[in-house]
Amino acid sequence: MSHDLSAPAPPTAPRERPTAAPAKSAPASAPASSSSSSSSSARRDPYFDNAKYFTIVLVACGHAWEPLTHGSRVATAAYLTVYAFHMPAFALVSGYFSRSFDMAPGRVRRLLTSVVVPYLVFETAYTLFYRWARHDPGYPLSLLDPWYVMWFLLALFIWRITTPIWLTLRHPVPVALALAVLAAVSPDLGGDISIQRVLGFLPFFVLGLTLRAEHFERLRTWRVRLFALPVGAAALVTAYLVAPWFSAGWLYHRGSVTGQGAPNWVGLFSTPALFSLALVLTACFLSWVPWRHLWCTALGAGTMYGYLLHGFVIKASRFWDWYDHPWLHTTLGELAVTAAAVGLITALCSAPVRTVFRFAVEPRMEWMFSRRDEVPPGLTTSGPTTSGRG
Repeated sequence: MSHDLSAPAPPTAPRERPTAAPAKSAPASAPASSSSSSSSSARRDPYFDNAKYFTIVLVACGHAWEPLTHGSRVATAAYLTVYAFHMPAFALVSGYFSRSFDMAPGRVRRLLTSVVVPYLVFETAYTLFYRWARHDPGYPLSLLDPWYVMWFLLALFIWRITTPIWLTLRHPVPVALALAVLAAVSPDLGGDISIQRVLGFLPFFVLGLTLRAEHFERLRTWRVRLFALPVGAAALVTAYLVAPWFSAGWLYHRGSVTGQGAPNWVGLFSTPALFSLALVLTACFLSWVPWRHLWCTALGAGTMYGYLLHGFVIKASRFWDWYDHPWLHTTLGELAVTAAAVGLITALCSAPVRTVFRFAVEPRMEWMFSRRDEVPPGLTTSGPTTSGRG
């Protein structure tokens, strides 16, 4: 969720939503569709829109909390807990809504307009923003080296175009997890196209491909919800205890474990362990997501907007030292930062913002495609929980 999501989802990439049989499904997420048609709205599932909204809120809060972690153990604990599962949740939901992706012309068109084009537009915009804010006109634009939150869209594109491959495998999740382990133990893998992150979060996306509606239904029981409370509390307490020495870099999957000062072989154990931890916390989080329409449900359709746009504000806060005010590092200041992050991401997911920026996030671009690439009737798309979104 930068993400894609993630993105998401992330964030906010496009997700095709199931319309009949649950086995069929439809930039984080990736990018969420914001279609205004009444039929599409009627088919939207409030549970997943709520999940996307709450996940993008966690993404914004995590980014806003990062400067506070340098002097606050409580902020660090909250930050570590959120980062342990929020991007995995983005990737998982994005995978769930990618189950029907089969390289059909209409779905390829949706992938191009809701993932590739926004990636090109915002990668360029972020580079220009950096040049202006840092007075560095020579700062390079590299489409293979995504900047900040943009990694989730690139990952989402790679995950989606490989979806038909994963759906042909008998045991796709273990294969994806093996690739994640390989990335964790390979210090020379390279940084192009954020390959470490692409592979590090890949198991969650592939797991989402294997899920069905009944799997989420099982999280609705009060037994699961009550179980999630002590698990979540234990995660927070553990994060508080390890905060002085544990590096959040383990949760970013930006590079191999050697970057954290550990020998290669540690990745053989740390990757499955972090995967299991993220999966448990994601299940706990999803169990408490409301299944009914709320005031924020409609915002779930705009999580890609929030994912892509909030990065400008987050980076501005770093470039211009907004966190230098001592009051922000008090308890009330930390609460104010949290409230500001929630308010910001909520506004950026709103309908007016989506109307203004639809040309960049969800361009229609009919002029580029032939009529043969139309999405089949009855098939709607839903976006990343950036869906970045990350």
